[in-house]
Amino acid sequence: MDLAHILITLLSGGVIGFVLGLVGGGGSILAVPLLVYAVGMKSPHMAIGTAAVAVALNALVGLVGHARAGNVRWQCALSFALAGSAGAALGAEAGKAVDGESLLGLFGGLMVVVALLMLRGRSAAENPLVRMTRENAKSMLSRILPIGFGTGLLAGFFGIGGGFLIVPGLVFATAMPLSLAIGSSLVAVSAFGITTAGSYALSGMVDWTIVAWLVAGGIGGSVLGRGTGAKLATHKRALEIGFAVLVAAVGVWVIVKSLG
Repeated sequence: MDLAHILITLLSGGVIGFVLGLVGGGGSILAVPLLVYAVGMKSPHMAIGTAAVAVALNALVGLVGHARAGNVRWQCALSFALAGSAGAALGAEAGKAVDGESLLGLFGGLMVVVALLMLRGRSAAENPLVRMTRENAKSMLSRILPIGFGTGLLAGFFGIGGGFLIVPGLVFATAMPLSLAIGSSLVAVSAFGITTAGSYALSGMVDWTIVAWLVAGGIGGSVLGRGTGAKLATHKRALEIGFAVLVAAVGVWVIVKSLG
């Protein structure tokens, strides 16, 4: 890589990290478009595999902080992650079998759907003391497992973290508060990312040099994003709406480019 590509990759990682720090999620969905159209990766499949590694590493870093703060419900999170990892493995294999330009077009469509889901907002949950026990395990798992599998399938197919789907999925399946769902979701995001990245790495579809620069930029961007988010805490919803509009616009642009 020459200096210009290194700087662009660092900046792309910084943008992803900044968004994650600023609005608390969604940044990973920008990774593939940035790698294809900014960094200049020729293969959409290589971009997806590379993005999956960065997503997994970022999620693991975030998980440590949430675990220390007690914001992870491990039984629920691990059950969701295990079911989703099976889906992610199948999704990754399916994604590799799809033509690159078609995959980008579908990815653009997903970005538009994600933006619409973000515009709907997030509702508060009901049970801050939620725990999986012998008495309620059957009922919880009947919701957690299919939702986890479906979410993992999408995450593996598109090489994304899937947090925007995992968080409401956990809230629906367990009635846990949003703060616990966000922390618990990182277990699944990490598992999905590792599963997808492993599948693509075995096929030689990961650029490890770009991963290193992307993660380096992401660390700096996340620090800046968290600081900015703290200063703009009273405008959190406005930031989420603005980001949703950006994601929708980029999604439409990706669709148009793939068709052209």
